[in-house]
Amino acid sequence: MQALRTAATGMAAQQLNVDVISNNIANMNTVGFKKQRAEFQDLLYQTIERAGAQSSDQGNVVPTGVQVGGGVKTGSVYRITEQGNMTATGGKFDVAITGRGFFQVMMPDGTIAYTRAGNFSPNNQGQLVTEDGYLIEPAITIPEDATDISISKSGQVQAIRPGQTQPEIVGNIELATFVNEAGLDAIGDNLLKESAASGAPTVAAPGIDGTGTLNQGYTEASNVDAVSEITALIVAQRAYEMNSKVITSADEMLRTASNIRS
Repeated sequence: MQALRTAATGMAAQQLNVDVISNNIANMNTVGFKKQRAEFQDLLYQTIERAGAQSSDQGNVVPTGVQVGGGVKTGSVYRITEQGNMTATGGKFDVAITGRGFFQVMMPDGTIAYTRAGNFSPNNQGQLVTEDGYLIEPAITIPEDATDISISKSGQVQAIRPGQTQPEIVGNIELATFVNEAGLDAIGDNLLKESAASGAPTVAAPGIDGTGTLNQGYTEASNVDAVSEITALIVAQRAYEMNSKVITSADEMLRTASNIRS
């Protein structure tokens, strides 16, 4: 019976939907996290009677035909890149992006990854790094005797040193933008990689060519909305239950048909 297979695809689709929602909820407090959504597509159709076919010798045409769908499949799981709320931390190395753009991170293999998480700190050599110790790109080194650090909205990093009346420029933070941000590949640790779908990055100073600006002393919270996610979870759960009931009903129908034949 086709209904058994159709309902099974529905249950599998809703299971994946719940997996995506649970990942969103788990990362509610992850700095710079962007929520995801699962999108679904219908499967191939069985054509019992084709629309437009002649139904008589007089040339009468079937107006709609008869097609029965075969279920559902996952079309995509896409990332929603809308801005998260700003969280004031007071940390002088914490930076949040307002608008488009990603911080660039140098990976151990020499490739560049991208992140919205701007909770940086200096390592034992004074270089600004991520939580996992990866250098930001371009590299910025904070002087050991710096008494204060300021990061402008345009990404200029300045240090105040003893005996100096003017701040010293120690580096500039640059942002990367993509034509299709949702096409970036997530690799974990709050990092994303360029892909064929995202296109090549365009690197510019903050506030230039459509890139966002920086806010020192803030981090960007995840854009996960708890109420929306719980609502979506309830809807997915109900859809899963209804598909399971279809399987139960189809099984009962097959049992009834089997009893008739016996």
